[in-house]
Amino acid sequence: MALLTYFTSNKGREKIRKMNNADDDDKDAKGTPLASIAKAFEEIADLIKKGNKSEGSVDLRLKPFCEACTLVSVLFGCLGIAFRFAEMEYTSKVRDLLDASKQFTTLRSVVDFDFRNKTVKSPGSHTRNLRRVRQGLDLIKELFQNFLSDENHSLKKAATQAYQQVCAPYHTWAVRAAVSAGMCTLPTREQLLLNLNETENTVEKEMRRYIKASHEVIKYIDNLYISRNIELDW
Repeated sequence: MALLTYFTSNKGREKIRKMNNADDDDKDAKGTPLASIAKAFEEIADLIKKGNKSEGSVDLRLKPFCEACTLVSVLFGCLGIAFRFAEMEYTSKVRDLLDASKQFTTLRSVVDFDFRNKTVKSPGSHTRNLRRVRQGLDLIKELFQNFLSDENHSLKKAATQAYQQVCAPYHTWAVRAAVSAGMCTLPTREQLLLNLNETENTVEKEMRRYIKASHEVIKYIDNLYISRNIELDW
């Protein structure tokens, strides 16, 4: 009874609140997978912004970009089998670009090479693979936006809407059907937080950091295509 009184008293609740805040601070200090991803993309976004301010055009290096994209694979893994196809496609494309970084220094040089050789949309081309990696980054961004904007924070609803908007138009009926069936196996909100090693107090902050930073990166990649009159709807 004394234990129950402690937990329900003002003093007890304040003690618990301080303990929870201490746990959050400790996670911030150590860093979580989501925090690491947000930081990596913020660094890339900062380079893009500096280039825009100087009225120049920053030339993003391919290897650091791929290393940041590799971190995002963790997020796909946390979503389970519903996004297994997206995870496999995404990781294979990032791996291809990482290998390509031995030959190409920047993202711009990759697109320029395929543009000159008329292989932009050819299966297996690095420029096509860059487009798919960009799609993966956008999928996670949209999922986070939907997740945070939904009052019930429904992961299934957020993921379904994100997939339908970003990926479904480019997938076959069989893939769309498999993804739809897999949505029922998505983790709960609590499981997602556990998988990401986040808390209620930290997950929104880190998701918003990624949303803001990835928006700049995605826009930069799109401009590489637009500036060469390459359509985006493919």
